[in-house]
Amino acid sequence: MLPRWRRTPVVAAALAATLTGTALTGMTTAQAAASGCRVTYTVGSQWGGGFNAEVAVTNLGDALTGWTLRWSFTAGQVVTQAWNAAATQSGAAVTAVNAAWNGNLSTNGTTTFGFNASWNNSSNPAPTGFTLNGVACTGATTPGPTASPTATPTTAPQTPPQRTVRAYWLRPTDVPYDQRYVDGIATVMREAQRYYRQELGKTFTLNNPVVEVVNGDHPRSWYENTPNGGECYWWVVFNMQQELLRKLALRAPDSRWINVGEISAEAPCSGGGGGGGWVILSGHDADGAAGINGPMNRWYGGMVHELGHAFGLPDSTSTDGTPMSASFYNYPNTHFSQAQKDRILNGPYGSFLS
Repeated sequence: MLPRWRRTPVVAAALAATLTGTALTGMTTAQAAASGCRVTYTVGSQWGGGFNAEVAVTNLGDALTGWTLRWSFTAGQVVTQAWNAAATQSGAAVTAVNAAWNGNLSTNGTTTFGFNASWNNSSNPAPTGFTLNGVACTGATTPGPTASPTATPTTAPQTPPQRTVRAYWLRPTDVPYDQRYVDGIATVMREAQRYYRQELGKTFTLNNPVVEVVNGDHPRSWYENTPNGGECYWWVVFNMQQELLRKLALRAPDSRWINVGEISAEAPCSGGGGGGGWVILSGHDADGAAGINGPMNRWYGGMVHELGHAFGLPDSTSTDGTPMSASFYNYPNTHFSQAQKDRILNGPYGSFLS
């Protein structure tokens, strides 16, 4: 999603026709970022029905430009208010995302945030299983792979199960492999998965691996400058989509999967959108998912918005507090309306949710 407000749903008729072909190349990882973290959880005070706590997060790996900390309570505690982070809770699972001013976390850098919560007046054990950007916080560092800096083709994976969501990162020939994009897009997809369960009581299934890396056939400039569609807003994403259709034998629309494509290419006019079981996004979104383009909540909200289009929702006609309007910038403080929920559940992809 570009900074400007243009959330145009993709019209199914504008999507490329189905192309054939099964060529798919995987990637070996190369020079991925080292990861590791340490968390200190301290209950400051406790009273009948409530308590407050401080969480200190130390990044032991490579520098981060956005972070998400997750944990689960074990005794029914519920976060009611947070500061220095945006905290949401689904069941026992808590997700805390950096505020706008503390997303940068250098190697060995520490940030803190706090929250108020309720408890059962009987037991208030500290959580133990924290993850930072999907990496378990064990107090140790996991180095990134040291393979060749250029990616090499591998055997194509088996076709994923149907009625699931598939995500792709298309890497142009002159873009070096970067594990941050694979991990970042996967994190955004998992957060969208969590949000849909929170809102609908059911959610979509992601594949393993969550993100399929596809070697592009062209350099970045080709995707940016080759006309495809009525205006340059669509050139990059339509060029990407047509290549994915051909390489992976996909369809548009596709009744087998919901497909999410992101590409590391973007011209000044490039954009993206969703519709007909597809989300197609240009380099701005890929960078955001990788944590190098602003606060993560903006990218979480954007993916929720575009998946709404993929599930069949139109844009809202006003900023109405739902993620189908500019309110997605306020994520996670945005919610689907009942009409939107009904339309998703009763729409062509409602059966994908469980």
